[in-house]
Amino acid sequence: MNEGDGRDRDAAGRPRNSRPRDALGRPLPPGAPGVPTMPDDLDLPPAEALALAQQLLDDGMPFHAHEVLEAAWKAAPDEERELWRGLAQLAVGLTHARRGNRTGAARLLSRAAERIGGYEQSAPHGIAAAELGAWARAAATGFGERAAGDEPPMPGLTAIRR
Repeated sequence: MNEGDGRDRDAAGRPRNSRPRDALGRPLPPGAPGVPTMPDDLDLPPAEALALAQQLLDDGMPFHAHEVLEAAWKAAPDEERELWRGLAQLAVGLTHARRGNRTGAARLLSRAAERIGGYEQSAPHGIAAAELGAWARAAATGFGERAAGDEPPMPGLTAIRR
């Protein structure tokens, strides 16, 4: 913690939130037991990022999957950045849905579908862009008909589930 302003900061002075978090990424009181988050400097090759994010999604931890996908987005080459950004938004949309924020979930899933949709014909790394885009569109429009946390099963991030 930076002594000057009482806020969490890393060694370079960038703001950080070191509070523990629950499985859906909500901050917990300082000192409470929480679920470990991803390191700020996470740097994985695409296949490893996809496999880890898929495992986290399968384990019901979409906030943590978002952290992995966001790190991949920030490290991606320019021609892939919007795809990775869309995948990260998809995971955040699921996080909002699981937290009961259906409006926020629908908005993020719609944005995710739009970004992912640009790669439906040429997605790199075996990413199942067509299936994910269609799922995100359907999920975003169907929240009014379902209870919170009752999303349809999401397809795998890649055509081949690891």
